[in-house]
Amino acid sequence: MIRIRLSVAMVYLARVSGLCSAFFALTLSLTACTRDRGELGTASNPVKFFFIPSVDAKLLEDTSLALKKFMEANTSYKFSISIAPSYVAVVEAFGTKRADIASINTFGYVLAHEKYGAQARLITERFGESTYKAQFLVKAGGRIKKLSDLNGKKIAFVDPASVSGYLLPLKYLNDRGIKPKETMFAMRHDNVVSMIYQGQVDAGATFWSPPAEDDIQDARRLVRAQYPDVEKKISILELTAPTPNDPIIFAKEMPEEMKKTIADALIKFAASSEGLVVLKKLSSVTGLVHCTDKDYDSTRAAVKALAQPGTSL
Repeated sequence: MIRIRLSVAMVYLARVSGLCSAFFALTLSLTACTRDRGELGTASNPVKFFFIPSVDAKLLEDTSLALKKFMEANTSYKFSISIAPSYVAVVEAFGTKRADIASINTFGYVLAHEKYGAQARLITERFGESTYKAQFLVKAGGRIKKLSDLNGKKIAFVDPASVSGYLLPLKYLNDRGIKPKETMFAMRHDNVVSMIYQGQVDAGATFWSPPAEDDIQDARRLVRAQYPDVEKKISILELTAPTPNDPIIFAKEMPEEMKKTIADALIKFAASSEGLVVLKKLSSVTGLVHCTDKDYDSTRAAVKALAQPGTSL
């Protein structure tokens, strides 16, 4: 098995400590003292809906206003929609009762459910798919022809908490007994692709999405402006097994009827012409469907498999 550097919990705690001051300032600005708040969903205690950065923060802020307007027009509740500094800040917001709903990455959900009982009620769809795969990328026409050729090679991953950019592909390699000589974190999917293109690494792992109308939608598209020939120069070596898309999660304390009403309104928003535009801009989402926590068992199993005593992340 590949030597991993830190446990999942250690990565999580390191990020929490590094972001605690920023998150404290954020929560002070978003929410006043918790005393004397009204009923959840009222103007004095709006439903607090968090997103994590996936595109430019200004774009997130602008497009989220349309979501707020729709939700307040189609439910009896008031909403406060905010952009948190990271998925860790969102996870901890559930612990401090300052988050009621969040659109979060799959790893963040596993943590939020385990620590605070947050519940996945909706799953995002992208081009009709509610799951996605990770991909291994290499230089086209190079010496690496099959997955086993990655033995003894230098591989770039995205981030220790990225399901498609680390956890899923790492487990995929471990299960097949493949041991790279060196691994590194590029911190973003586009950085991984760029490093392969520039020859800094032999291979890399990123998210994969199926092509839409013969146009690539995987991580290579992120660098096409910089490298117009990226599709020809970098090829997909192999895909992993599928894992669930990002969920929209709800605080366990929220009344069940409220969860149902809000989830139904979000599905309606995603199906509207305006909602489709907004969600595509926010996180490349093309639809929302109902889900349960059980849909994330495979992700949870992958995280636990990499966090056993004696291993590290």
